[in-house]
Amino acid sequence: MAVALHARGLFTWKEWATYLADEIAAARARGEVDDGSRYYHYWLAALEKIVAAKGLVGADELVTRKDEWDHAARATPHGQPIVLRAARASAANPP
Repeated sequence: MAVALHARGLFTWKEWATYLADEIAAARARGEVDDGSRYYHYWLAALEKIVAAKGLVGADELVTRKDEWDHAARATPHGQPIVLRAARASAANPP
């Protein structure tokens, strides 16, 4: 997503690198071990912060999207592509 948003010109790679570096620095300041196992978490946190800062998504929508993706991922069999539409349909029509 970060690469696609950058390709669309929504932020520069330098901006992205700054957000990611800030996340990694904050983790170090919290005393987290830098063994590479949490890199994805830093990447995601940086992405959430940059899209919020750029006004690309509101805070409420970001929470909703995260919930939709979580639901869709849990409902998708391993090895199959995750389809976000399934989460929206499920949210609109709960069991």
